[in-house]
Amino acid sequence: MGWGCAAPGPGPGPSLPGPAAAGSEATAGAGGGGARSPPATTTATTMPFDFRRFDIYRKVPKDLTQPTYTGAIISVCCCLFILFLFLSELTGFIATEIVNELYVDDPDKDSGGKIEVNLNISLPNLHCELVGLDIQDEMGRHEVGHIDNSMKIPLNNGDGCRFEGHFSINKVPGNFHVSTHSATAQPQNPDMTHVIHKLSFGDKLQVHNVHGAFNALEGADKLSSNPLASHDYILKIVPTVYEDMSGKQRYSYQYTVANKEYVAYSHTGRIIPAIWFRYDLSPITVKYTERRQPLYRFITSICAIIGGTFTVAGILDSCIFTASEAWKKIQLGKMQ
Repeated sequence: MGWGCAAPGPGPGPSLPGPAAAGSEATAGAGGGGARSPPATTTATTMPFDFRRFDIYRKVPKDLTQPTYTGAIISVCCCLFILFLFLSELTGFIATEIVNELYVDDPDKDSGGKIEVNLNISLPNLHCELVGLDIQDEMGRHEVGHIDNSMKIPLNNGDGCRFEGHFSINKVPGNFHVSTHSATAQPQNPDMTHVIHKLSFGDKLQVHNVHGAFNALEGADKLSSNPLASHDYILKIVPTVYEDMSGKQRYSYQYTVANKEYVAYSHTGRIIPAIWFRYDLSPITVKYTERRQPLYRFITSICAIIGGTFTVAGILDSCIFTASEAWKKIQLGKMQ
């Protein structure tokens, strides 16, 4: 029997090179000294920028928190305490503060070296025609019977007198005195018992927060003293400046006083009493300035109050909670 040759039938077409084939070719190429194929590149994924990374106050979900009665009580007390301190700071911020300082200077240089004086005194046992005001100082001023800007008001049916005067003195040591020296005829026994209603220097300050000796002799009563005695009031005048919020300055004077009472005889042996006001000026000036707390200081105080209160309350609440949890564990251990 002979062998025949069969005709070739339709077989599978040429196979496509798969990954394995490609790998084999690459290996073969490498082994056979062929050209190396370039490696495949990988694309990196860029993360978008998230601004929330800067949040230092990370939020905790409510499901992870545990409210307690102690924490509620501390929270309410904390809020009330903050409210109280806030209202106190707000009151201090709205109100004006008066600050005083001392310095050596003549504050009122535009006054021409003069000080305005206001005197109001009653002599219930001396006739008005006998009452006069005399002014002397170390600059050589010697004025007897000063009558400018003065007024005499009769008292006790003309038996007494009330003297009101507004005059100026030089800013040098000196004195002014109420006496009978300017009377045309000197009385035999002049009665110098008196009551001082007012003695002030400079402008009048109507400020409630400033308590000074602007009218230190107000209400001085010498009605029970010796009728023929002279009275010496020794005054130390202190310049005072008051500056309000608008920067306007007012000039006034405070004074301290010491007094003595004695019987004085003239060169003829007669008793001629008088009421002396001997004054000298202090080189120290007192300045009162109205100020209001600056806004930045108020905000700083409020932040300190809120932050400090919440911090202390948080520490206290944490300590109480930790102690209560520890106590519960101790009780459970005892029960077992």
